[in-house]
Amino acid sequence: MGLFGNNKNGGILNVIRCDEPEYLVWKWQPQGVPSRRENAIRWGSKLRVKEGEVAVFVYQKNEGGQMDFIEGPVDTALHTANLPILSGILGTMYGGDTPFQAEVYFINLAGNNSIPFYIPPFDVSDPRFLDFAVPVSVRGRILLNITDYKGFIKLHRMINFEWEEFASEIRASVIRCVKGAVTNAPMQASIPLLQIERSIETLSAIVEDKLRIILQSDFGVNLKRFDFESLELDKESQGYADLYEVTAQQASEITKARTQDTVERLRMGRDVEFKRQNLSAETDYFAAHRLNRQSDVAEIAAESLGELGSNSGDAASDIFNPAGMMAGMMLGGSVGANVAGMMNNFMGGVQGQMNPPTMQTPPPITTIMFYVADNGQQTGPFDISAIRAMIEEGRITRDTPVWKAGMPAWERAGNVPDILSMFSVAATPPPLQNMPPKL
Repeated sequence: MGLFGNNKNGGILNVIRCDEPEYLVWKWQPQGVPSRRENAIRWGSKLRVKEGEVAVFVYQKNEGGQMDFIEGPVDTALHTANLPILSGILGTMYGGDTPFQAEVYFINLAGNNSIPFYIPPFDVSDPRFLDFAVPVSVRGRILLNITDYKGFIKLHRMINFEWEEFASEIRASVIRCVKGAVTNAPMQASIPLLQIERSIETLSAIVEDKLRIILQSDFGVNLKRFDFESLELDKESQGYADLYEVTAQQASEITKARTQDTVERLRMGRDVEFKRQNLSAETDYFAAHRLNRQSDVAEIAAESLGELGSNSGDAASDIFNPAGMMAGMMLGGSVGANVAGMMNNFMGGVQGQMNPPTMQTPPPITTIMFYVADNGQQTGPFDISAIRAMIEEGRITRDTPVWKAGMPAWERAGNVPDILSMFSVAATPPPLQNMPPKL
C-alpha cells in the first residue's frame, strides 16, 4: 500500500493512470528515475481516471503554474478538448511541438486515509490540587479524506507535493489540539484527573469538533473520525500517589461530615417527637384536671348550701332556714358555673393552640445549638443544656470560642448573652475578724 507512488511505465505513448489500492494524493511519472524528461508527456497518450478520482495536470510557466482538472470516470486520449489550458500553452510555450511538460496528480475522493499519532507523557493537573501534576500519555488515530479537491489544491498548489511532509504537518496540529484538550479537561469539562481515563468518549467529542475546523481551514481535508486508542496516567509517579492520597482523604472527610449530619438530624427528630408526646400527655392531664376541679367546686357548693341552710351561733341553729338554703344554692351554683366556665375556656384555648384545625401535631420547638472549639478542633453542635453541663464540668470557660447560626464569627463564651448567664460568680465571705462589735 502507498499513499504516493511512481509509475514505472514509459514509452512513445504513455498510459496515464493510478493503480494504487489506497492513497490520498499520488503523483504519476512517465520514467522510472527522475530526469529532465520526467514530466514529458506524449501527445495522444491515454488517460484513465476511475470513479471517485480526479486527475490534475499542472503546467509550469514563468508566472506560475496553471492546472487542468479531469474528473472520473474517463478513458480517453489526450487532446485539446479535454485539456483546455494546455491548448493555449502549446501555441506559446511549446510552439505546437510535443511532448509537453506537465506534472500529473491523482486525487482520491472516494477513499479514506489514516494517520496515527503518539504523545509522550506530559503533565496534567487537577484544578482542585494544582500542586500534584500527573504525567499523561496519549495514543490515537485520525481518519481523513478530501471532499473539496479545488480547495485542497488552492491551499497546496500541488507542485512538488510530498505526502510525508503533509502528514507530518497534520500530525503536529493533531498533537497540539489533543494536548490542549486533555490539559484543560479537568477544569473546562469538570472531569476529575483520576477519572480522565474513563472519559475518553467525552474527550474524543471535544477534540473532534476542534480538529475538524483546523484540518478543513489549514489543510483542505475533511476529518471523518478521531479516536483515542489509549489515554494513560503514570500511576507510578509521585504526583499520582500524592493526588490519590489527598483525594481519598477529602472523600473520607466528606463522607464523615455527611454521616454526622445525618446522625444529628435523627437526634433532633427524636427530640422533637419526644417533646410532642410530652405536650400531648400534658393536654390529657389538663382534661382530667378540669373534671377534678369541677367536682371540687360542686362539693364546695354543697357544703356551702348546708351551712347557709342553718343558723350558726345561736340556739336556733337546728331550725331549718329556707332563705339560707336558697342563698347557698344560688351562691354554690354561681361559683361552680363560673369556675367551670373558666376551666372550659382555658382548656379550649390550650387545645386550640395544641391542635389547630389545620395541624394535628405541634410545630417543632426551635433549639439553639452551639459549636465549641476544643483544642483547636470544632465540636458539636450542643444544645443549651449540654453547654450548661460542660460549663459545670469546666470544659467550657469564658474564653472558650463558640459559634451558632446567625453569628458572623467565633466569639468567646463570656461575650455571648445566651451563655453568659450560665457562668456563676462565686461569693467569697469576708474574714471573721471584720465582724462588727457587739452592742
